[in-house]
Amino acid sequence: MLEKNIFSGQGLKMVIRQIGVIGAGQMGNGIAHVMALADYDVIIADVSQEHLVSATRKIAQNLDRQVIAKKISKSQREKALEKIKTTVDLGKVAKTDLIIEAVNEDEELKRKIFHSLMPHLDQHTILASNTSSISITRLASCTDRPEKFLGFHFMNPVPIMQLVELIPGIATNQKTFDECKLVVDRLGKTVARSEDFPAFIVNRILIPMINEAIYTLYEGVGSVEAIDTSLKLGANHPMGPLELADFIGLDTCLAIMNVLHEGLADTKYRPCPLLTKYVEAGWLGRKSKRGFYDYRTGDPLPTR
Repeated sequence: MLEKNIFSGQGLKMVIRQIGVIGAGQMGNGIAHVMALADYDVIIADVSQEHLVSATRKIAQNLDRQVIAKKISKSQREKALEKIKTTVDLGKVAKTDLIIEAVNEDEELKRKIFHSLMPHLDQHTILASNTSSISITRLASCTDRPEKFLGFHFMNPVPIMQLVELIPGIATNQKTFDECKLVVDRLGKTVARSEDFPAFIVNRILIPMINEAIYTLYEGVGSVEAIDTSLKLGANHPMGPLELADFIGLDTCLAIMNVLHEGLADTKYRPCPLLTKYVEAGWLGRKSKRGFYDYRTGDPLPTR
């Protein structure tokens, strides 16, 4: 068994053994899934017991798919599930070695969560956010340990996508970065280091492309089906941009575009009015069963 602290000739070195995940949604349960498979002890925290039950059920289903696909064994599945615990008590997560916040892309909510953790944290605990666009430096500033704070951005779906963006804030020390990189290495994933600019690397490129596809629809250049087919067959994209927007969540796409627009003060990042309208209508994509496609009747049907 790994020990929490190993003494080396250069001083006391922490080995991350237990990981806390805050948020039991799509990203949170995916992060817990891969961490447990990598033999980390995992605690998932959420304000809703119902969300926690749903998350553990989803993790079990995804592990079953991996067993069927012969990517993992049945014993690995069982061991991973044994590694995962859940709680509605944020204080229980505070005693882990690394805490990854994975709630909605809402800066105020994230700041409240980190502020609530402060009285309960162990001195050695590293804090991280799975934010896809928000300033790491700004989030770190509401904690008592900006030097131990890092952006830890997984791609969706977490068990499948191989990239993790690690984003140091202005105060993040090299030791924190190195310890988090070791975690990513143990997951068998690849690190891309991004500087702390709005939306980092992947979403700085991807989400404006999706926004432009929505403008193409908004201006009547092409239909939903024509736009998605064009990018799949004409640019060899595995998913069309509007299909991908529904998968990501239209609210998340809008939040990232707003961060880009406000953070970079460039009109080219202005969110398409149609994207805003869909979010206002509660048409958020797959998670709400309606977005650029209607998922309520089995086969997805374009809504425009």
